[in-house]
Amino acid sequence: MNPAAALLVLVLLVALTTVLGLAWRRRQGRVTTVFDSADTVTAAQLGLPASEAPQDFGREATLLQFSTEFCARCPGTSVLLGQVADARTGVRHVDVDLTHRADLARRFNVLQTPTTLVLDGAGRVRARVGGVPTRSALHAHLDDLVRTNGDAR
Repeated sequence: MNPAAALLVLVLLVALTTVLGLAWRRRQGRVTTVFDSADTVTAAQLGLPASEAPQDFGREATLLQFSTEFCARCPGTSVLLGQVADARTGVRHVDVDLTHRADLARRFNVLQTPTTLVLDGAGRVRARVGGVPTRSALHAHLDDLVRTNGDAR
């Protein structure tokens, strides 16, 4: 291969990698709404002790965070989700460590940590966030969720 062709291939690879990286970064922290989810999460699936499970799920919504011991962004995400849950009545934050629970990672299709699932009051998955969510996006989604649940009652 001549030097000009090699340089062209190198420039194209760098450009492609940059575009893919920017696309991936843009999707981080975005709240993706899940419509008509039949997927219901229970305390038993998460391995929560029966004595803790009922009070760990919120009446209106639950912010279910999947973390690992080695995740650098998980502690900050846990603080953020805890603050969002504390600011709203009927909303709880539950943090599940996947370090030794590959079965849960497969079950809930967790490809990165932190991953957060927003559950409604019945435990159905209503939204998913890969990466660190933004406070405003969480509040907006919880407002929509409460409004939707209120209309259904």
